[in-house]
Amino acid sequence: MAAREKVTLARLGECKRAARKFSVLTCYDAPTARLMEAAGVEVLLVGDTAGEVILGLPSTRDIPPDFLIALTAAVRRAAPRALVMADLPYACRRDNDPATASAWARRFFVETGSDAVKIEVTRDDAPLVEAIRDAGVPVVAHLGLLPQMIDPATGYRAQGKEAESARALIEAAARLENAGAVMLLLEAVASEAARQIVTRTSLPVIGCLAGPHCDGTVVVLHDMIGLGGGHPPRAVKRYENLSEVLARAFAAYVQDVHAGRFPTEEHAIHMKPGELERLLSAIGGG
Repeated sequence: MAAREKVTLARLGECKRAARKFSVLTCYDAPTARLMEAAGVEVLLVGDTAGEVILGLPSTRDIPPDFLIALTAAVRRAAPRALVMADLPYACRRDNDPATASAWARRFFVETGSDAVKIEVTRDDAPLVEAIRDAGVPVVAHLGLLPQMIDPATGYRAQGKEAESARALIEAAARLENAGAVMLLLEAVASEAARQIVTRTSLPVIGCLAGPHCDGTVVVLHDMIGLGGGHPPRAVKRYENLSEVLARAFAAYVQDVHAGRFPTEEHAIHMKPGELERLLSAIGGG
């Protein structure tokens, strides 16, 4: 898929039907969004993981919704051709009121200019998906491991490893598709179970640690480039270790400042010719 063309939900559906994979990355700022779009990343997810990797909070549950709206809008401005997926934070549905969640989803969709809103759900949340759909918001149903529902102190566990739990996920996916979801995201789901869901749904399916059979794949940016923060899983492929690169750059900067190697006159702004003499004459300097 050419990154220069606008990526839409319809185009992701074409990818599924043609068995063409698509890429998804989390993104939290405009400069990174520009780089990702230029590299051909089709989908940018402005995830609530920003609470951990950007704000240093202990879990994704604590991120302020308005902060995440601002990040999503920034990513949208910088990547007009990518499909931008907003993420509905825990605070937006804490009271379990579909009307409240729908209103927040509408804000995340309209105020940011995003293309869809992801929400962590179970099969029992089909009415919520319907309510958000009826509010005019395309819903991505996030199944499997649901970080917003878990106390991080208890740890994260893979889903669908037993026949019964896998069957429950398959049934949940079907129910949420019928409720109007436009896409599914499976997090930490056993590969075999994910494959069954992918083959039984007409919706594009994004996998997050869910094996090779999903139509798209997402990882947290900070995990794949080694920036740290959050809860990096062991199974994520690391493409670079930017922590080491940045640590060297920061240390070199500190050393240069301490040693007087930076800044120098070479790096300074200078007055126009003759202006120093005029200044000294005016202030009586030597």
